[in-house]
Amino acid sequence: MKKRSLWLVAAAIIAAIGIGFAFMIDKVSISASSIALAEQGWKANFSSELHPDAIEKGYIYLTDAEEEPVDVEMTLLENGKTLEIPEISTGEYILHVENSAIKGKMLKSLTNNRVPFTVQEEITALSSEEDLKSYFKQLLELQKSNERYGAFGEGDGMSGEESASSDTASSGESGNHSSTNNQVEGVDEADMVKTDGSYIYSISDSRVLITDARNPGDLKEGAEILLEPEMYARQLFLSGDTLVVMGSQYSMAPMEAKVGMEETQHISMTSVFFYDISDPASPQFLRKLGTEGDLNGARLTENILYYVTNVYPNIWMMEESDDIELRPRTFDSNDGKEFSTLPYDRISILPGTMEGSYSIVSAIDLSNPEENDLSTEGFLGGSEQLYMTKENLYLTAAAYVPMDDREVDENVSMDIWIPQSANTEIFKFALEGTDINYMASNEVKGALLNQFSMDEYNGYFRIATTEGFAWDEAAPSKNHLFILDGGMEQVGSVEDLAQGERIYSARFLGDKAYMVTFKETDPLFVIDVSTPSSPEVLGELKIPGFSNYLHPLGEDHLIGFGSDTKLVAGKEGEARVVTGGMKISLFDVSDFENPVEKDIEVIGGQGTSSALQYDHKALFTHQEKNLFGFPVALYQETNGEYIEFEGEGAMIYSITPEGIEERANLVKESSGQYEDWHSSIQRIIYIGDSLYTIANSEIKSYDLETFEILDSIEY
Repeated sequence: MKKRSLWLVAAAIIAAIGIGFAFMIDKVSISASSIALAEQGWKANFSSELHPDAIEKGYIYLTDAEEEPVDVEMTLLENGKTLEIPEISTGEYILHVENSAIKGKMLKSLTNNRVPFTVQEEITALSSEEDLKSYFKQLLELQKSNERYGAFGEGDGMSGEESASSDTASSGESGNHSSTNNQVEGVDEADMVKTDGSYIYSISDSRVLITDARNPGDLKEGAEILLEPEMYARQLFLSGDTLVVMGSQYSMAPMEAKVGMEETQHISMTSVFFYDISDPASPQFLRKLGTEGDLNGARLTENILYYVTNVYPNIWMMEESDDIELRPRTFDSNDGKEFSTLPYDRISILPGTMEGSYSIVSAIDLSNPEENDLSTEGFLGGSEQLYMTKENLYLTAAAYVPMDDREVDENVSMDIWIPQSANTEIFKFALEGTDINYMASNEVKGALLNQFSMDEYNGYFRIATTEGFAWDEAAPSKNHLFILDGGMEQVGSVEDLAQGERIYSARFLGDKAYMVTFKETDPLFVIDVSTPSSPEVLGELKIPGFSNYLHPLGEDHLIGFGSDTKLVAGKEGEARVVTGGMKISLFDVSDFENPVEKDIEVIGGQGTSSALQYDHKALFTHQEKNLFGFPVALYQETNGEYIEFEGEGAMIYSITPEGIEERANLVKESSGQYEDWHSSIQRIIYIGDSLYTIANSEIKSYDLETFEILDSIEY
């Protein structure tokens, strides 16, 4: 018995040593797309650095599907973690990676030593259910081998819509009335308020209000459109006599249960309703379309509506049952009440991506919305930001860099959010009527702020990104601007700007680019992009605060809307940056090498904010009168560390190259402690000589010269 006990103790010690030894092994993961295009090559990202001579020594090699060696050029990029095959012919391949390829003194263990992929001449539609399930099964294996793959962080989660476009930015005016402050001239964006110059169409909870504004001194209820249950309206379009209402809706769709009985499931749909408003007082329902997924963005140009949704199928259900529908669903009231699934020949895999989601691109000609066909294309590969001109649509997706497991604490719960670095995949589509055709793609370093970090000009695509995280002292963030040609090949760049900071806004105006970064001060960079192959920083201005949104004022001035900042001593004597009131800056950029902040206006104190700081469509403009306005919630600092809510409403300014001047303060003082969603102003527009503020439950009219109130109507 004693001998047996000694053996058990020895075995336990050996097991413990073995377990400890196992925990010392560094796991290394690989992320790579299963599809690549021959002309664009293929790449794989590793979570740990490779030996510089790993390729030369044969630790990494390529074979075809029959395991026969393939002689091809392979390159290890400067970061040591990215393997690239710049040119490769069509076919099926397997990348083989030995543990010896991984750099470092600690033992390395690859989560996957074989990476299969296919190279095609062009993206092709799927041919069968087997193709689709094969894609998702490969993705499941990747996610199992690297549980942290796809986490979100500062570098990719920066939200809000700041800055503008190199195309002459829309003035927010159309004839004698406002239009949406669009990014690209001639490309309308959906918004919560639209006007045709006689009526105001606005979203209010689960309904659309039509207000008769023909007599600003006597506002009248025109009509009220009640939407379907569980329908949350988000955006509107006006096209002639057609009102388009877009929103989110949870719908019941059939599904196949394991036992063969039909059940129903809730699916998230983007629903699109069309109404005939030839008589605005009596809108007539025409048709309803539904596309599964969350609305990414929508545009209207040349009378054609384009919109993109993101679908996240529950691929984990494949582990429980092989009989599961993974295709997105669509709905058309013209076809009855049944859902349809997207045909396999309308689904393609985007190259260079390995995402468990779809980007669904839909288009319909609004010349006859009741009868015209809806064109719908599904692309496997997620999308985050959308930029569109009249000719091209660009979608972006985060290309996550695998995390180095040496930097991950094994004791940290997987439920805890850990930021993950990401690059940006850009996919270009050509638009020809309702036809959407994939053209090309590329990947750039760093993550995208928003849609306004992208721009197309004279056939070139420009994009501004932030690489890394501003708070990471070991590897400070840095900012880049890349220029790509029509085939999405990189031709020029400006890199490593403002280390330790991140982009807060960007602006492209013809052959000049403007970029605002921030950590403690606001550097405004002026960049010459007139020669795409060699962009160059011309000037830099450092000032307190930062601009979230930049708007053009003629050719030589910019208006920045953002926040004031100040340095405050901390408890241990270290200074920290805190935001103050909302700040308007007038920049004189006539001397590109020496930009100047010519005038400023600070509104309220700490806590003061405006929807304009994250949504460019909240800006009111009147070009002829030099008027600019925005909704605002006003706060003031009190004794101590507290702030006090003073009121909410709107501010109107006259802004010219000479300076900033307040024209109207439409803020209503409040005795409450918080903002009221129902009375908060969402948008400001003008019709003729009158100004209108639109809230969720109230519309007010004002004289555009005196700003005296004319009338109000409550809903």
